[in-house]
Amino acid sequence: MEDALAFIAGRYNYWMVIVLMVLGLYVTIARGNLIKKIIGLNLFQTSVFMLYISAGKIVGGTPPIATGTPGTVYSNPLPHVLILTAIVVGISTTALAFALIVRIRESYGTIEEDEILAIEHELERDR
Repeated sequence: MEDALAFIAGRYNYWMVIVLMVLGLYVTIARGNLIKKIIGLNLFQTSVFMLYISAGKIVGGTPPIATGTPGTVYSNPLPHVLILTAIVVGISTTALAFALIVRIRESYGTIEEDEILAIEHELERDR
């Protein structure tokens, strides 16, 4: 029993990734408000960032600077660099999504998905 608790406690970062991923997926699927959907997608995206950063961490690793000392364990900076790029892309995508939500609000008068679909269905029925 103690081994199981030590296993779970030793990997708390992965448990946080799972919790954030499930929460983000739930908010994205269960909510009809477009802004809440974007927030859910950002939670999901943050969990993926945490997963990559956690996997890229090496205990006892040093920055990859050649010191000439044999047997040195180096940390790979590539996951961190990729996540920095992904953060910039994520912010840009979120800004674009909010801009589209503003345009949808101007066109339909609402940001609720069910109401937008009802308006679309009514417009198609009138044609």
